[in-house]
Amino acid sequence: MAENVVVVQPGDERAQKIARAMASQTANAVIQAFGGGPLTSSEVARAMGIPITTASYHIENLLDAGVLEVMETRWSEKGREVKVYGLANQVLIIAPPASDLESVLKKYAMYFGIVALASIGLWGVLPALLPVTQDSVPPEPRLASGAGGEEISTFGVPLDGAAGAPPVHDLVMSFFLGACAVLIALMAYEIYYWWRTSPRGKEERE
Repeated sequence: MAENVVVVQPGDERAQKIARAMASQTANAVIQAFGGGPLTSSEVARAMGIPITTASYHIENLLDAGVLEVMETRWSEKGREVKVYGLANQVLIIAPPASDLESVLKKYAMYFGIVALASIGLWGVLPALLPVTQDSVPPEPRLASGAGGEEISTFGVPLDGAAGAPPVHDLVMSFFLGACAVLIALMAYEIYYWWRTSPRGKEERE
């Protein structure tokens, strides 16, 4: 039986069923009784010393809430069907109400604006933080004269110190693209979660 993740929001039908099913100490004791493995309603009643009608009542509520599930069906010596119950193999997550799509897009538009401003700030700050050193200037194999008498390398780049400029463009672009990739991934997940928890998304999955 594969483990699955169930996301519920406060106030929705599933959350209300779980709250009602676990509202009493007896219900919590019934859940603890299943910690040792699957049981029938009569086995739960005997283990807890309560009437079988009480055990069956709480089991049905927990079954309807999805906390318990039917593991197998047996047949008694009298030919009666006996169900064996066990704890549902799932992870239950209580999440805040899903936000609307417009608010999600506005939030990430603000984040992208912050990243753009931070990139512009880095563009202005990095040249001061990355001073040109002698080691940063690559050796030029040969020199030639340009049309105006200016010395240029064999690659056509003037030797006025430009070759030793720090790679500010590469650093800023790496930061900008990396931050955008993270934001896009987070936004895609949040949009998917919004669709998954929206009434329309639930109807399409059903």
